[in-house]
Amino acid sequence: MSVRVLIAEDVSMLRGALVALLEMEWDLEVVAAVGRGDTIVPTALRTQPDVAVIDISLPGIDGLSAATELHRELPSCRTIMLTGLSRPGTLRRALEARVSGFLLKDSEPHRLANAVRAVAAGQRAIDPELALSAWDIQDTPLTRRELEVLRLAAQGAEAEEIAGRLYLSKGTVRNYLTSIVTKLNARNRVDAIRIAEQAGWIP
Repeated sequence: MSVRVLIAEDVSMLRGALVALLEMEWDLEVVAAVGRGDTIVPTALRTQPDVAVIDISLPGIDGLSAATELHRELPSCRTIMLTGLSRPGTLRRALEARVSGFLLKDSEPHRLANAVRAVAAGQRAIDPELALSAWDIQDTPLTRRELEVLRLAAQGAEAEEIAGRLYLSKGTVRNYLTSIVTKLNARNRVDAIRIAEQAGWIP
């Protein structure tokens, strides 16, 4: 029986390369390849993959949010996250999202195929560099709501748009942003986003 794989990667050339790489393996079958985070769950429900290989940064919704939703809607499908950066904090967020594997994009090609097999068999597959960085992870001082506000701000949303998307008043959003800057000892909102991204607290 082959392992059925879904790939989610927004860069078309890389998505095609991942499909080709896994299709070369006799025991792996790519059943779907998508370029947006918000198409992962509908596609998975239709194609029933055993493993989803998901880029952490995707349009629509980010990879970790998609992985969380996928675990809820299709718990039989295990997930592997791909990231281009080794940021402290991303591994913890991935484990909280019930991710089974976490690899850097510049890993050796055979590692991905082996990781797919491992997570399909119920094991974990975590890049050694990311595993080592987990020892230095610091807990975020921000609340879940503050992280939501900062994540939207990082995507370029202004206070009014953030308020509309999170069903908050504009004044409340401004208060959250002020609190975030203070908690992170940041110079301003841009600096707060930089600090949170480098720590892996937001994608």
